[in-house]
Amino acid sequence: MDAVLSCLVSEKLGPGEFYIKLIQIVKDLRSPEYSVAFRSPAIALKYIIKALDLPLGSGIVISALAPLWQYKTILDLGFLPIVADVESETAVMSLESVGEGIKQGGRLIILHEPLGFMPDVSKYKALDIPIIEDISTSIGAINGDQSAGQLGTFTLLGLEERDLVTGGGGAIVMANTRREAIVLKKVADEASVIELLSDVNSALAYIQIKEFARNSELRRDIHALYVRSLMQGRHKTLSVQGEGTPSWYAFPVLLSSGLKEVRQYTNRKEIEIEGAFVGSVAEYLGDGLDGCIQAKSLLMRCVLFPLYPRLGSSNAAKIAKVLATLP
Repeated sequence: MDAVLSCLVSEKLGPGEFYIKLIQIVKDLRSPEYSVAFRSPAIALKYIIKALDLPLGSGIVISALAPLWQYKTILDLGFLPIVADVESETAVMSLESVGEGIKQGGRLIILHEPLGFMPDVSKYKALDIPIIEDISTSIGAINGDQSAGQLGTFTLLGLEERDLVTGGGGAIVMANTRREAIVLKKVADEASVIELLSDVNSALAYIQIKEFARNSELRRDIHALYVRSLMQGRHKTLSVQGEGTPSWYAFPVLLSSGLKEVRQYTNRKEIEIEGAFVGSVAEYLGDGLDGCIQAKSLLMRCVLFPLYPRLGSSNAAKIAKVLATLP
């Protein structure tokens, strides 16, 4: 909070000292060739697409379980969202569905890595079209010898309320190669001051990234406790692909019974759960979403239990007990 208060006291609320610190800590931790922070993921996506020089009207393949802002921003920018189905065990876009999206005219993939789970990105790279790797909930995740954000043409790290690292709003875009860095910097230099991340938001994000390793350990321990408890009951959680490790963003539970019954039970235990994919493309489109059977199923039966660093051992133990006895 001291960092945020110093911004308010100085009355320097535009991009400034903490914006520079945020970009530097991202460089120290992730070694991108170039990074820039914008005031929203929608603005960030606009500049990524400019850097890619994507022809107007092109198709962009997105996950049915991706956040709704992706779908709406693509339309607003004059492009065509092509919605792909997901795998039932991981909630990650299926390669088969992405391949169909490319056949329908997809010229770009936004690879949503849901709920902290990172897919084998190399399989998507083999499709040989540009990829924006969205690590807003998967930063820190690993699959094999790759970590989230290393393999996309560009990497997008959201800083919104429901993202793993939050700055109260905004997004960081990273270019992983010198070629992409040159182009991204050129288009980012055209951004107006009000499109770049403010110092207040930068300060919030900077502190969260600085504390990320410690918070991840706390999340991991709570996650392990929950897994042991859930195994005693009738439900399961999402699977990790291959030899992957999630970011422990949240604790999703795939219900084998009705949501109403489970919600009534957790309410009696004074534990608040929420749908894992509230605010997703699939929820917004509803019956207007063609196909995407797996995404529709996960939308109805996947819920999130509280998991955050300051939850505390007593609250975590209470939730774990409920997980073991869910109806």
